[in-house]
Amino acid sequence: MQGLNQELVNASYDSNFIYANKTLSHKQDSVEVYNDQGINHAENGHYDLAISYFNKAIEQDPGYIGSYCNRGITYYCKGNHEKAIEDYNKAIKLVLASETPDDSRHSTIYTNRGAAYGSQDEYAKAIKDFTKAIDLNPHDAGAYNNRGLAYGNMLDFGRAIKDYNIAIELNPKYSEAYINRGVAYHYKGEYDQAIEDYDKAIELNPDHVLAYNNRGLAYNLNGEPDRAIEDYDAVIRRHPDYAEAYYNRGLVYRMKEDYKHAIEDYTKAIEIDPYNADAYYRRSRAWLYLGEEEKAKSDMKTASDIGINNTTAIDEILRDYDRAWKTLGNL
Repeated sequence: MQGLNQELVNASYDSNFIYANKTLSHKQDSVEVYNDQGINHAENGHYDLAISYFNKAIEQDPGYIGSYCNRGITYYCKGNHEKAIEDYNKAIKLVLASETPDDSRHSTIYTNRGAAYGSQDEYAKAIKDFTKAIDLNPHDAGAYNNRGLAYGNMLDFGRAIKDYNIAIELNPKYSEAYINRGVAYHYKGEYDQAIEDYDKAIELNPDHVLAYNNRGLAYNLNGEPDRAIEDYDAVIRRHPDYAEAYYNRGLVYRMKEDYKHAIEDYTKAIEIDPYNADAYYRRSRAWLYLGEEEKAKSDMKTASDIGINNTTAIDEILRDYDRAWKTLGNL
């Protein structure tokens, strides 16, 4: 099975995230300094240092909502979604206790917590938070895009497309929303419309490798394998370590019965991602067609070993193991 990549988009940092218009006291001023330093470090990828500054801001003023929100974003970027949710919960608790719980500026916190829930596959909770963010700020294109992702992950592509439509209407240059809508059309089998959306995403961002990769998948399923290979070539030129592009190009070569080039691409995918059970499995099948049974057996065993212990292994591979073992040597 060829996969499509979708990622929930976390709301960006905002160093001007202020909840009340008032003159800052000396204490609050120092909190702002720590908060701004944390944001600067986080934006430069220095997450642990950023967290240390947000900690200082919170020590100075435990009631400052922005520091919890920004520390949550930083934990999210580190992949620690549980810690991120803890901070967003604290921020929301402070928001609800404030004089302006329905201020539109608070929508970012719900968007961020929704992204964290979505990254943990808690899509119902994510949708609830994105909906709250939209209620607070109906012009938040990111919240619509993220809710669309959550609906898509629940296989509700109709609602997903409606949300992407609104996100694009609010921000016509939102390349990620075009990609995500393309993914939804793709899963609905509407490949021409998916390709149109990937085209638009590439027009907006000519170096967006995900758009090329996904358009390649759509072209292949739409009966245009040579155009698919062109798109995978474009991905690899821009991102030589993108394992999925090699794997996907290998699938197209395999379909074209060009087993030599298919094996080269599966091998490159494996070099980049040694735990890619699917690539081992596909390479084993290609070896068989070239009469290399020992190499095929070795790859099949590796794929089986990885697949048994790797919960992300593709279901199709697991279903095929027994059949493949029985037919090895007869092909």
